[in-house]
Amino acid sequence: MDATTRPIHVQALKVQGGTVSEIGPLDVATFDGSGFVWLHVENIGHGESMDLPGYVPPMAANALVAHETRPRCDDVDDGALINLRGTGLDTMQDSDGLVSIRVWVEGARVTSVSRHRLAALAKVEAAMRAGRLTDGGDFVAALAQAISTELDPQVADLGDSLDDCEGMLDGGDIYALRRKIAHIRSQAIVLRRFVAPDRDALAAMAQLEFDWISKDDRMHLREAADRFARMAEELEAVRERAALLHEQLTDLRAEKIDQRSLAIAVTAFIFLPLTFVTGLLGMNVEGIPYAAEPWAFWGVVVFCLVIAAAVMAWFAWRHWFED
Repeated sequence: MDATTRPIHVQALKVQGGTVSEIGPLDVATFDGSGFVWLHVENIGHGESMDLPGYVPPMAANALVAHETRPRCDDVDDGALINLRGTGLDTMQDSDGLVSIRVWVEGARVTSVSRHRLAALAKVEAAMRAGRLTDGGDFVAALAQAISTELDPQVADLGDSLDDCEGMLDGGDIYALRRKIAHIRSQAIVLRRFVAPDRDALAAMAQLEFDWISKDDRMHLREAADRFARMAEELEAVRERAALLHEQLTDLRAEKIDQRSLAIAVTAFIFLPLTFVTGLLGMNVEGIPYAAEPWAFWGVVVFCLVIAAAVMAWFAWRHWFED
């Protein structure tokens, strides 16, 4: 079911004194005690809008509900706005394959918005319910780790699929291979479009000077950024290898066409003089030599065989059969 047909889902969690509980969305705006709260809004359709709590600055609020986004990270006042792309739970017909999650992060409060279900959020929610997330820095670090972990196997599968295509170059169906390689290449291009900016956004987040981003948080952010950098390099390699394989398949196709054309040319060259002889002797006119002789038919057959043998011997001398 498409996100535009599902109702908007709003969830708010609070961690306080080691206890995790669900609270009302309005309670997030008034939260000022010790602990940490997370407000998540999901399934906002392209034709829908919503009013975000007043604690979100106008610039960040506009970015959270924007229709089109790309990974980025900006610091605004005492908070940070970070957009990331990750693997979705649902198949999206009108999307580029990766789900955008937009997050406004403060020390004790996080607000996130997504238009589709993000696979990595289940791990983040589980970590929060387990009490492992105590502030905004922990949340972003956990989100970055979860997104990169979910996306890594998808990138690796592209490389493995391309390896299988390389193994089928000699005996596989060229036309089916070309379609498969083109699909792999297009997927790599789409993924790299967002994987590289994900890396830049996390690297920028790790450089922000906020007290709620601890040393461990920065280490996890850099680790996730390094994983995204490796994925970006692998996707670039997949794209280049796919282009090279496509060129090899084009060369193989051209070689097969040349071989078939050569076989047709050889066959035509052998039968061309034979066709001339039989056509000349088959004219329905008077005066054809030896037309009344009983051995004339077999004589013409032997003569044609001699011509065919002579032509094939000439081809062998010119090494045409070896080509």
